[in-house]
Amino acid sequence: MLFSSNTFLFVFLPAVIVIYYGLLRSSRLLQNIFLCLASLFFYAWGEPRFVLVMMLSIAVNWAGGLLVSSAMAAGKADRAKLLLGINIFFNLLIIFIFKYLNFTVDNINAAFGTRIIVPEIALPIGISFFTFQAISYVVDVYRGNGEAQKHILNVGLYISFFPQLIAGPIVRYETVAEQIHNRRETVDDFCDGIKRFMIGFCKKILIANNLALVADKAYELVADGSLSTGMAWLGAIAYTLQIFYDFSGYSDMAIGLGKMFGFHFLENFDYPYISGSVTEFWRRWHMSLGTWFRDYVYIPLGGSRVKSRARHIFNLFVVWLCTGIWHGANWTFILWGLMYFVLLVFERFSGFSQLEGRGANVCKYIYTMFFVIMGWILFRADDLQTAAAYMKACFGAGGAPLLDSSFIEYARQNISYLAAGILFSVPVAPALRKKIKPSLVTDIIYIFCLTALFLASISFLVKGSYNPFIYFNF
Repeated sequence: MLFSSNTFLFVFLPAVIVIYYGLLRSSRLLQNIFLCLASLFFYAWGEPRFVLVMMLSIAVNWAGGLLVSSAMAAGKADRAKLLLGINIFFNLLIIFIFKYLNFTVDNINAAFGTRIIVPEIALPIGISFFTFQAISYVVDVYRGNGEAQKHILNVGLYISFFPQLIAGPIVRYETVAEQIHNRRETVDDFCDGIKRFMIGFCKKILIANNLALVADKAYELVADGSLSTGMAWLGAIAYTLQIFYDFSGYSDMAIGLGKMFGFHFLENFDYPYISGSVTEFWRRWHMSLGTWFRDYVYIPLGGSRVKSRARHIFNLFVVWLCTGIWHGANWTFILWGLMYFVLLVFERFSGFSQLEGRGANVCKYIYTMFFVIMGWILFRADDLQTAAAYMKACFGAGGAPLLDSSFIEYARQNISYLAAGILFSVPVAPALRKKIKPSLVTDIIYIFCLTALFLASISFLVKGSYNPFIYFNF
């Protein structure tokens, strides 16, 4: 079940709210049990068999948290570390089997001429997100950043909670450990949550979905060998905006839904397309993933505190190789992650950050966005050959024409969505909030405009407009 679906919007969410605040409002225990069961139902809606994978993950990590906590309480640090290692191995094994086994076997067969046969394994939606949260739970218990949950349904609630289940943000256990039992729902939070959900919904439906048509057309043309340079750049820019509004829109909806039930999740995006370096871009893009790798991989490896530059570079390599692999079982994702590794090493050790002045800042911004867009071309492509052909078209190589009828048609039809996407990818709204003094009139205008956009989004949804989900494979 997706947030941008009629079933979720008109049936599931209203029913959950009514039961949570109506029938169960006097019991936190019953509310937690209900949210856990509702989340499992939410996950099972599309592919019921995959909920068994999640239930196995919940059971193993619940037991793992208790065993690690017990060993630490008994002063048996070595035993706790061993149990932690076993638990992490189990979680990584689950994600490897479902997400990377076929890819690994295919590459072994191609490299060594073997004929190892494994059945095609379907990918459970959101497995990368809930597996990383499961790892976070046991690691945070081991580190003392949250108490182990004695009730298995509380662990189930943390891992499966439907607002952030299928597209993040990745919620670390220490962030919500206290909120599981002691959160406080307020009218202000509920209203703020509704507004945040509406903003995310509009970003997803009005901007991301419409720009997806442009990006998809560009990749259809490159497959046919008829992609012009103008259409290549139009499609690349459209996808750059699509993935931002798709993913940040889902994050907005998740944060808003969390607030509606008293949970406060950390922000996941901070206007990444205003960045003046790749380093800054990754401080602003998918922040929950970046901080997860920083705190659970990079720092345990030694981070930047190591004395050897070679070891520091190795630590960065591991993190960005893992980042690429996390996004998907394809060489495009691996190369995408390694591209950012090279750029980040360059920025860290070349004195790049010391370049100052207006001209330098403009050049740094152009450099950053160029590589971000090239990265998204690679990210979107089905394989390396498609990515190479697309990039060649961007620079007129291979006889690609400068402009064609597709460019003119799609640019004309989608100019308003492109303009809105570019405008709202920079901090226009915060700037306006600073300049405009809050009043009843401004509040009414804001609510009116947001409601109008939300109703327009619903109309797109009801009439069955194109509604892709980029992070389905993650």
